[in-house]
Amino acid sequence: MFFGNYFASLHPSLYSARVNLHRDPLLAPLKQYFGFSSFRPLQEEIIRDTLAGKDVFAVLPTGGGKSLCFQLPALVRPGLTVVVSPLIALMKDQVDALQAAGVAATLLNSSLAAGESRPRLRGLHNGEFKLLYVAPERLMLSGFLEDLKQWNVNRFAIDEAHCVSEWGHDFRPEYRQLATLRDQFPGVPLMALTATATERVRADIIEQLHLKNPASYLASFNRPNLTYRVAAKSGSYEQMVDFIKARKGEGGIIYCQARKTTESLARKLTEDGINARPYHAGLTADERSGNQEKFLRDETRVICATIAFGMGINKPNVRFVIHYDLPKNIEGYYQETGRAGRDGLPGECLLMFSPGDRVKQMRFIDEKPNPQERDIARAQLEQMIHYAEIASCRREFLLGYFGEKAGEPNCGGCDNCLAPRATWDGTTAAQKFLSCVYRIREKGGFGVGMNHIIEVLTGADTEKVRKFGHHELSTYNIGGEHTRAEWGAIGRELIRLKLLFQNPECFNIIEITEAGRDALKTRRKITLTKPVQPNEPQKQRAGEIACDEALFEKLRALRKQLADERGLPSYIIFSDVALRQMARFYPASDREFSRISGVGDKKLREFGALFLGEIRAHLQTNARQMFADDSFTEAAAPPRAAPPAPQ
Repeated sequence: MFFGNYFASLHPSLYSARVNLHRDPLLAPLKQYFGFSSFRPLQEEIIRDTLAGKDVFAVLPTGGGKSLCFQLPALVRPGLTVVVSPLIALMKDQVDALQAAGVAATLLNSSLAAGESRPRLRGLHNGEFKLLYVAPERLMLSGFLEDLKQWNVNRFAIDEAHCVSEWGHDFRPEYRQLATLRDQFPGVPLMALTATATERVRADIIEQLHLKNPASYLASFNRPNLTYRVAAKSGSYEQMVDFIKARKGEGGIIYCQARKTTESLARKLTEDGINARPYHAGLTADERSGNQEKFLRDETRVICATIAFGMGINKPNVRFVIHYDLPKNIEGYYQETGRAGRDGLPGECLLMFSPGDRVKQMRFIDEKPNPQERDIARAQLEQMIHYAEIASCRREFLLGYFGEKAGEPNCGGCDNCLAPRATWDGTTAAQKFLSCVYRIREKGGFGVGMNHIIEVLTGADTEKVRKFGHHELSTYNIGGEHTRAEWGAIGRELIRLKLLFQNPECFNIIEITEAGRDALKTRRKITLTKPVQPNEPQKQRAGEIACDEALFEKLRALRKQLADERGLPSYIIFSDVALRQMARFYPASDREFSRISGVGDKKLREFGALFLGEIRAHLQTNARQMFADDSFTEAAAPPRAAPPAPQ
């Protein structure tokens, strides 16, 4: 390839596991259909294990190439690969992309009329397809299972496999029925894939799906091209508009808690010159699919959505994800931010945060009838609050949540690392808080929760305070210099500093630790961090590919025209990565064009001449720009992917 070491360093996943095309039978179809000359981390190992007939369980990050792990094996062995997918939009997206690459793939779901389903079923009976995408409800119908037994199924791939676990953030009861596939098709290997799963969820998936001694793969959860920021809500709408307008021409997703908010934001943004549309479960199916389709085709710049939007959406050029409201848990937040920058180019993740968000979320949690669900939800919310308030590296926190250690103390890709927050001498405040916790325990012999401690500190006259006699404590009403929200932030930081312990097993009561007792006794200095400020740090774009921006815009317009003529989203023609490579290296022949990422045989035949013509026309009136490492040499491959996780 001719991208040079510069591009390899920005996108190392495109260069791992490099093997000679002529020696490895997997690389020929990889290039022919998908336009790649090498595998991303863990893809080759997963593919070889499933081709050997093993069950496979894989956790790969969003944009890490999960789909290829079952799509490529489907092309090199006879028979049908059945892909279980939870969303109609996801199925259509992947089938459109496969068909554009020359792969015989189809889908069956409730969106098809009888006249559309019949020829597909006939093709399946005749063995015309290599991949079938189907929803779990359709798959488990008894008549459909009998049909499958006639169609030479060689593999089941269960996408978004975290939906099978009650401990996951997106449990779907219909996924539990998939456990019977093992009994119905005892000799057919299963592959389960997800982007988001804690250790507990991973174990539950393997158990629920009855995977037999699966080859298990756990890729890094790190998304180095994403920048994570938290901004204090201060005129949040205006902040958001400024953020979007500073990113001219870039599209993104805004996640909101309430349906009403998605509609009001979309309306106001459109009035302010930013083309936006809402997406939530209260819209009609036609409205939802129409708004989503416009976003996928780059006709709508911003989608304002509840969490109903986005699972499995394959749009690679989402450049930013904004959380207008606080997410319920880290898993959901990680998955939603993962929809930015799937192509490896820079993506930005902005969380708008106010301590008052915690109160709103707690109201919803308190309405849950099941006590166990309430406890789990509260613990998950506290983790989310910690993420929003920490002064240390946000990437390190996210990776640690999923059991992974960060490589560097400063990631260079979050607000806290790019512009460390100011600190203040919080000794007096910490002494007051610790003393209040101690006095409450001393008086009654029991602990209380965060809110009650803050009520005592701020002199609240509540029935509970009077009932326990806490208005008589020496620490009652000694905290007037801080608001309740500020005391909440101080208390949570004392927990992070391990001076206090919040017991999730016992109603989240606050206890003073040995370290806290020592700090209280010795009055040692305690440094606290100032809250997040509204001012955004200087923008940094990790993973950018420098290119001829004028040519990139021309190629983008050509791509949009070709996509519209075919009724497809633009990225199915070519990704932004491919266009940026074209605008950086100016390919002048079919041979050079075929080296662009994502150019397979069919796309070379169909689009090569058009894009080469656009590049030639541009160079007739514009000077060729020069960039570092623009040689036509093979890019150096980084170290191979890590071995499989212990089984």
